[in-house]
Amino acid sequence: MENISSQDLSEQIKEVTKESHVRAENTELMLSFQRGQVTLQQYKLLLCSLYEIYQALEEEMDRNSNHPAVAPIYFPAELARLKSIEKDLEFFYGPDWREKIVVPAATQRYSHRLRQIGKENPEFLVAHAYTRYLGDLSGGQVLGRIAQKSMGLKSANGLSFFTFPGVSSPNLFKQLYRSRMNSVELTEEERNGMLEEAVRAFELNIQVFDGLQKMLSVPGNLQQQSSTNSKAVHSKTLQIPGTISPMLRMILGLFVALAAVVGLYAL
Repeated sequence: MENISSQDLSEQIKEVTKESHVRAENTELMLSFQRGQVTLQQYKLLLCSLYEIYQALEEEMDRNSNHPAVAPIYFPAELARLKSIEKDLEFFYGPDWREKIVVPAATQRYSHRLRQIGKENPEFLVAHAYTRYLGDLSGGQVLGRIAQKSMGLKSANGLSFFTFPGVSSPNLFKQLYRSRMNSVELTEEERNGMLEEAVRAFELNIQVFDGLQKMLSVPGNLQQQSSTNSKAVHSKTLQIPGTISPMLRMILGLFVALAAVVGLYAL
């Protein structure tokens, strides 16, 4: 690990994960998202992985909410995603969605890691929460509306993951979050450990990307899409509208993939 600089913790995390971030962007599944060629089936599988990851993250955040490193960045009312994901899964898979969830082994490994550090090194949860939540928040409602149009959904049902009703100003909230995060008092050893954990989070999520891609390439590994809610859009792909700018097209591709499995950089 490089020597500790005078940078804030949030800036240090960005710095040490640059290389891993680029690698995540260039996975096969990620490139598919950037081209706007993502099927509804892919999106549903991503939701399944989201559920496993957020269930572990939020249960450990709740359990360690009084920990001195976790308490400053604990915002369940504003940021919690689990109930939103459950709502989306029920829309796409039906009321028995829990029986239909399929995730790659890499997703299970990531969930296991979250539970492990929740018990042994709760301060490391900060690295995962920062990467995930601020990435999700950066996409926001605009990208949710684009995704709705792209998949041909007649309503916002199935897109609860994109909305944060408890956050009135994403930009102001992100400033508050970073400020709280940077105020956490850490020893040099703890700070180095947290930076290493941020890198580990990206590496785990790159494995999740690869695992999802393998599942998608082997039809026998996938669940049949039986939900009546999804029949109308079963054959649609997540096509990014051609009327938006190239930059917004790129941002949408980056957001949906990274926010769905890795968590986009906190913009």
